[in-house]
Amino acid sequence: MRITNAQAEQAVTIIRDSLGAEAAVWLFGSRTDDTKRGGDVDLYAETPLRGILLNETMRAKIALNDLFGRSVDLVVNNHRKSRPIYQIAREEGIRLA
Repeated sequence: MRITNAQAEQAVTIIRDSLGAEAAVWLFGSRTDDTKRGGDVDLYAETPLRGILLNETMRAKIALNDLFGRSVDLVVNNHRKSRPIYQIAREEGIRLA
């Protein structure tokens, strides 16, 4: 995993502050591969909150960009739609919380 444990803990806190305390979080994409270099940070969150969470997601994304000092892709599953990326992130990612 190519983020520190402290960054992982802070990312979870940021996401839960924005998307609910019960949000589950995974790191996925290139940052899960220790042999790769560079790249953005891909995070997937599942939240029990329903509805459009645009403001909450953007607030989290801005804070995550600041935390990592680079672009963060935040994929949020609020159970309104089913998308293939949700399954990929869960199966291939590393669960942070």
